Amino acid sequence: MPDSETTPLLEVRDLRVSFRTESGVVHAVDGLSFSIALGEVLGIVGESGSGKTVSMLTVMRLIRDPNAIVEGEVLYRGRDLMQLSQKEMREVRGSEIAMIFQDPLTALTPVYTVGWQIEEQLRAHQSLTRRQAHARAGELMSEVGIPNAAQRIDDYPHQFSGGMRQRVMIAMALSCNPSILIADEPTTALDVTIQAEILDLLREMKAAFHLSLLLITHDLGVIAETADRVAVMYAGRIVETGPVRDIFRHPAHPYTRGLLASMPGGAPGRRLRAIEGSVPLLGALPPGCAFNPRCPDRFEPCTATAPPDYAVGETQTAKCYLHAPR
Repeated sequence: MPDSETTPLLEVRDLRVSFRTESGVVHAVDGLSFSIALGEVLGIVGESGSGKTVSMLTVMRLIRDPNAIVEGEVLYRGRDLMQLSQKEMREVRGSEIAMIFQDPLTALTPVYTVGWQIEEQLRAHQSLTRRQAHARAGELMSEVGIPNAAQRIDDYPHQFSGGMRQRVMIAMALSCNPSILIADEPTTALDVTIQAEILDLLREMKAAFHLSLLLITHDLGVIAETADRVAVMYAGRIVETGPVRDIFRHPAHPYTRGLLASMPGGAPGRRLRAIEGSVPLLGALPPGCAFNPRCPDRFEPCTATAPPDYAVGETQTAKCYLHAPR
């Protein structure tokens, strides 16, 4: 048996996700590797199109496109989720690893009450009667801060505001006491005040339920407030990883530096700096480092072959030739 004190709770090894298309094979996730420990918050950050959501949907075994090609290992408590049957994976999904999706309005079924949807998950994973599941659903809605939960349990998703729908999604995700919660852009569709409330709620729920939290976002401000470690993704690859404090103080990859420089703040009237260009099409990546057409520090090796991970001090790694041993 693996030692739970030394073995990561979740470890992803060389995950690759490709899609067969009319114009060829598109590599959406290319050699993704990371781990998350018990009680840790890992942030995955990057621009839209960098592969964050596809990689997490793959971890949850929710990529069911017949044209998808998935390779690699996803080890949860030492078990490779990629090798489980659909029945075995359904037992893991929700009860061991849960996910909050980006848009709660489309994630919730519009023709069922929110209470029924929480109850369905409870009854699927726990030996509860309908009455017990109904009572527990009301308790969960109250715990995540939904006012008058006992009355609102029979309301439909369209009767809730965006922030309240997100709270319903959090209640549903936490209903079976999972060990890992994957939150995919949980604050994207919300206004600033509600964003702060949802982040506070996630921190409270992490402490109350002893969760490991995997937070997907393009907002470095959210990462700074919430995460312990961060993995920066670009064009399907993690280009830099390390503790949040170290990466914010000493970003090693030019892409990470560009993201940090584009954050609002600083002197009044200061123009925001933007990273030139745009994320490349995954079906037409440039040779070498995928970031090289946009990189202000590129030099000869960058356009030849993709760089490996280089150690940056004791805590960081970066896929960048700037840190190659000399």
